[in-house]
Amino acid sequence: MRVGFIGLGSQGGPMARRIVEGGYETTLWARRAASLEPYADTAAKTAGSPAELGAASDLVCVCVVGDDDVREVLYGDTGVLAGLASGGVIAIHSTVHPDTCREIAEKAGAQGVSVIDAPVSGGGPAVEEGKLLVMVGGDEDVAERCRPVFATYADPIVHLGPLGSGQVTKILNNLLFTANLGSALSTLELGDSLGIPRVRLAEVLNGGSATSKALGSIAMFGGTVEALAPIAGALLQKDVRHAASIAADASAPEGSVFTAADTALREMDHPR
Repeated sequence: MRVGFIGLGSQGGPMARRIVEGGYETTLWARRAASLEPYADTAAKTAGSPAELGAASDLVCVCVVGDDDVREVLYGDTGVLAGLASGGVIAIHSTVHPDTCREIAEKAGAQGVSVIDAPVSGGGPAVEEGKLLVMVGGDEDVAERCRPVFATYADPIVHLGPLGSGQVTKILNNLLFTANLGSALSTLELGDSLGIPRVRLAEVLNGGSATSKALGSIAMFGGTVEALAPIAGALLQKDVRHAASIAADASAPEGSVFTAADTALREMDHPR
């Protein structure tokens, strides 16, 4: 299987490198030439446009930031779909609204291209260990065709159901992470008012039964989200908004998880 990869950021970059090292014929494209420089010492090829990348690929993995970014690299005269042949597959590793995946699948299906959603969790360190978590939605046969490629950087690879299921799962994961941030911040503020220094309380809670990845992130940054906000604020705001949209479409109550998540978003100056 020939693989194309778009989105060479802090997470996508290591994923692409693992695919190349796994022996797959790999083509890369990036908006900035500098993003391709780290792969000059690999067997990866580079394309002049997403369409050129699509023409050289059987599977195109997309790991850009948001919904509009995904559309930008897939659509139009120079987009992936302009080059990808019938029988090809697009795997959306980005975290986007499930409706975006369905929209793309409709357009792609008209030219015989399959789409699966495959958002990821774990970050660069998990990729380096081959332990990234991939949440897959879409046709199971198509997902199985892609599994060996995903296995170069991921374990586990979980198929969750029809197209969009992976996105719903990842969005719920990020909603809960944001809520955990909010709950931790509220606890640290309460500790402040009771005379327990934030840094010390964060250190203790992070080592006890109340720990969480969110609390660990706060503890790493001195008991606040001031340094975390520029890194994660906009992304978590996007995902909580997506979660609210999905809940509203299903007439499902938001519940306390949204209350806690909103606390974190306000603290990061990215209110929902």
